[in-house]
Amino acid sequence: MIPEAIETADRKILVLASQSASRRAMLDAAGVPYEALPARVDEDAAKASLAHLSARDLADALAELKAVKISRQVPGALVLGSDSLIALADGNRLDKPESREEAAEHLARMSGGVHDLWSAAVVAEQGNAVWRHVDRAKLHVRALSAAFIDAYLDLEWPAIAGCVGCFRIEGRGVQLFGRIEGSQFTVLGLPLLPVLDYCRIRGVIAG
Repeated sequence: MIPEAIETADRKILVLASQSASRRAMLDAAGVPYEALPARVDEDAAKASLAHLSARDLADALAELKAVKISRQVPGALVLGSDSLIALADGNRLDKPESREEAAEHLARMSGGVHDLWSAAVVAEQGNAVWRHVDRAKLHVRALSAAFIDAYLDLEWPAIAGCVGCFRIEGRGVQLFGRIEGSQFTVLGLPLLPVLDYCRIRGVIAG
């Protein structure tokens, strides 16, 4: 259901096309006024149809898909869609794990490698994408023993079931890494500083 405040607002407001706790926490902490509406897109079908794209471009396309879908429902708002993907050092991509066993497999594949995490943000207005930004962070993953992975999942599963890469960087997930190159906001799933710049330009927040 679309909140009445969005349908009747005279001023431009921001709608986050997601219920992601980490993305909401970032916007809340930054003092950005927004409403949140889940996009509920079929990500598996979208990824299958866009499998030819690079991880960077796929994250961008999924963020646009979410933003445009909600923007068509709330044409008077700026709608922010976002998505994150991990491209492994071997060129393959990681999706969200569907089971603890698959999470253990993903962590084993990440162990000891340097992988790219792409976070994309797209703003749509009147059903069309009007702004976009994609950022990359490089994840240097420690060599993870089978015992560490098992103990880690004892504590973190199933809370990380919806997390690409099987980690929450703001929690125990930070123990997976020896080094991270790039913005922590990007690792959390949103290139926040460019988003804030655009929000200032559009008057969502004060300049």
